[in-house]
Amino acid sequence: MDGGGRLARSLRSLRPQADLKAAAIGAVVLLRERLGSRRLPAKPFLQRERPHRLIAFLERYLPHRAGVVATILILLGSAGLGVVKGGHLEEFTAALSDTRNAIANSAGFRITSVAINGRKQLSQDEVLAIGGVNGRSSLLFLDAATVRDKLKANPWIGEATVLKLYPGHLTIDIVERSPFALWQQDGRLSVIADDGAVLEPYVSRRFLSLPLVVGKGAETRARDFLALLARYPQVRAATKAAIFVGERRWNLRLKDGLDIRLPENDVGNALAALSKLDKEEKLFSRDIVAVDMRLPDRLTVQLSEDAAKAREELFKDKKPKKKAGDA
Repeated sequence: MDGGGRLARSLRSLRPQADLKAAAIGAVVLLRERLGSRRLPAKPFLQRERPHRLIAFLERYLPHRAGVVATILILLGSAGLGVVKGGHLEEFTAALSDTRNAIANSAGFRITSVAINGRKQLSQDEVLAIGGVNGRSSLLFLDAATVRDKLKANPWIGEATVLKLYPGHLTIDIVERSPFALWQQDGRLSVIADDGAVLEPYVSRRFLSLPLVVGKGAETRARDFLALLARYPQVRAATKAAIFVGERRWNLRLKDGLDIRLPENDVGNALAALSKLDKEEKLFSRDIVAVDMRLPDRLTVQLSEDAAKAREELFKDKKPKKKAGDA
């Protein structure tokens, strides 16, 4: 054994085959001895010694060579128990599956062509890997229902159909979910579908143009809110992110850093008023940092620090100067 323990791992990986081989050898030896031996003339049952009565009874009433069969079953059962107890069941099952697939492939049932229809984001290799189809798979032992279930379990795939055409053609039709938005939660970005399902736990560059929603619960509420926001293209074009606050209401973060605090109810009217203010008053171009629309009867604007100082200085200059005789 070397320092990395490679020999130990090799012995563990060979243990299921060794157990089965030992059981098979034992069964063959026992069967050979049993077939080569001749039964001696048996004494009458009542004349036998008392300790052998049970053996004589079994030999008389059990079928011929039933003991050999029972012994073989016991040996095989012992080997199977060793496989299970040793934690090699998965390895043994994989080896058995590869063996039967190899036999089927030799018989002419190798998968020679694959047609995958409907894929857009996933590659052909990714679809096959998701379905568990590899170079060792045979069409004869391929379970179409199992492949379909594996495909539908992937978040990118909404529907899947698997068709086997003997002797060697496999057809897979899939319907992919479309990437809808980017969702940020606890500092992590994910690509989501319109129903909120996470398609990828990371972001590729091809998805950076998707709208961004932020906050707990935003992934399931984004579809309705973004559809409402799309009715006001002027506001939508200026928006960098939609932030779901307290799982109750939305804020808008504009591309220039301006925060728009929308009300919990009657959001459509608030967006309409916001769009009108920008068209008529150039609201988004003002030197402000926040617009609070949470109260239905008023709109509060928070000036930037520089704008606030300039406004303060302006009011100082406008204050009336005291005369010399005034107290």
